[in-house]
Amino acid sequence: MRDPLAELLGALEPGGTFRYTYEDAVKLSGHSCPTVAGAYLMTAVALRALYPDGVGVRGEVEVAMGGPPDDGGTGPMAQVIALLTGAAPQTGFGGLMGKFRRKDLLTFDPALRGRVRFRRVDTGAAVEVTYSPASVPPAPEMSPLMVAVLGGRATAEEQRRFGALWQARVRDILTGDPARVVQVARAA
Repeated sequence: MRDPLAELLGALEPGGTFRYTYEDAVKLSGHSCPTVAGAYLMTAVALRALYPDGVGVRGEVEVAMGGPPDDGGTGPMAQVIALLTGAAPQTGFGGLMGKFRRKDLLTFDPALRGRVRFRRVDTGAAVEVTYSPASVPPAPEMSPLMVAVLGGRATAEEQRRFGALWQARVRDILTGDPARVVQVARAA
């Protein structure tokens, strides 16, 4: 991602880019799961659609999340999307002399019903993205293992197996064709 604010403040060489990885999203979230993977993929797909001939510009994309911030995975997904796009809620950076404002670029709109809208500030071009990991189901043994692990009854081997199966699903989501789990459409 290009980041004009980082360039201005000397944190990035002029014309340089920041490369955000899934590992960065994991560090922010404190864990790796299908929801974090989905937010990462949704953002990557949306940015490719909005910037087909170039690199995305951090801080110049508005994001509307399709639900309230405390509804299931909406808030955690918003954090990952904010990391990648620079869009921030009302607590974000207010800008410098009217420029580089990131505050209020991230909003929550329950009317979007699970979709996330990404809109370029400079052109107004927008896409709506949805994420559904159902095509990459968890292994059948995941549910009973989760109950045992969270209930404090799992053996060390069961805990290890649970973590391995969990991360195998995340890897499958991330390394497969994104179109299996992420749909993108132009928006008004």
